[in-house]
Amino acid sequence: MLPCHDTEAADLFFSERPTDLEQAKSLCAGCPLIDECRQGALDRAEPWGVWGGAIFDSGRIIAVKRGRGRPRKNPVQEVA
Repeated sequence: MLPCHDTEAADLFFSERPTDLEQAKSLCAGCPLIDECRQGALDRAEPWGVWGGAIFDSGRIIAVKRGRGRPRKNPVQEVA
């Protein structure tokens, strides 16, 4: 079975959460149809989701999806 056809994982491929999208991309890694899937999504200008191990937004591949909301002004400092 293809990873995107697994009913338990299907929502990951169209999630708004960046961590879910990264998990979906990792599921694509071993898929035998990864290249065809990605090219098909490019040809169709898929509006969003993970296709062929790549995140699509507005029909284009993006490296990383940002989370919702404004980015922090100051980086989070780790507590030792």
